[in-house]
Amino acid sequence: MSIRAFSSAFILATLLGCSHPLTPKETPPPTDTLYDYHITSATGVPYSLNELANALDSADVILVGEWHTHPGIHLFQAQLLATLAARYPATALSMEQFSRPAQPVIDAYLNGDRGEQALLSYTGKWPNYASDYRPLMEIAKQQALPVIASNTTQDIVRCLSSKGESYLDTLPADKRQHVAQQLSSEASPYKEKFFSVMFHGDEEKTKNQYFAQIAWDDTMAESIVDFLAIHPDFAVMHVAGAFHVEEGLGIASRIHQRNPDLKIAIISPQTDDDPLPNDIEDYRLIVKPLPEQWLSEEEMNAAIGKMRHSSRSQPDCG
Repeated sequence: MSIRAFSSAFILATLLGCSHPLTPKETPPPTDTLYDYHITSATGVPYSLNELANALDSADVILVGEWHTHPGIHLFQAQLLATLAARYPATALSMEQFSRPAQPVIDAYLNGDRGEQALLSYTGKWPNYASDYRPLMEIAKQQALPVIASNTTQDIVRCLSSKGESYLDTLPADKRQHVAQQLSSEASPYKEKFFSVMFHGDEEKTKNQYFAQIAWDDTMAESIVDFLAIHPDFAVMHVAGAFHVEEGLGIASRIHQRNPDLKIAIISPQTDDDPLPNDIEDYRLIVKPLPEQWLSEEEMNAAIGKMRHSSRSQPDCG
């Protein structure tokens, strides 16, 4: 499957500040970097950041898809959140990167009752938190924005992937609330898309993996809808992997199942070489592609084998 605030100018200026001035014979560094991005409508109309914020004025939920380690996408997210917070103080940040049990620790951090190390120790931080998600959290803290730990837990996802839907019936009440009450596993364009990408010959295994996938989507959707039911004057900006967001098939469809009146805007990443289809109505965040992860199947299999070997052991799924 193809891979669909600090500006690059500031970084470039910082680097140049440590070097000698350019002589007339020297060529300036290129400005087309992985930090650069531009925004368009689905039909290709360009938007500045301020114009996009204007266009998002009526949205209750803004879903921002990401490729999890792309610097340009993370830069855009931080700049968009800062812009929205300045214009609309009743903005909340929702994050795939934190699961529901982390909510009390996040609230304590935002209130100044815990330090960052405590936040990271108790919330199962993503390995790229410091580079990619810290800016979002710090904007929220500085601007007094709520942060929603919207996801289910990694252990629940792994066990659903291994055991399937029946695993939910084994969860004690305190853990059952960490995942959405209703999971939407019926036939849908999203399910078709997932199977077309993930199917590897074992239908039962792929079915379980899909159930784990929708545990993410339904839980994030339920968390957002529940927050807005309590805080109807707020808008929520939610960050999640592009597959969960693009085309309105994942989180958006599950938000509408729970509250069809909510207005949702979707921003999806793409590259010039790998554009989104013309019939998709998402706003387009256009960035440079990341480097190829593998150049051969052998290279890929070796890397995946290493990752599996070094990954932590499976949880006890009962």
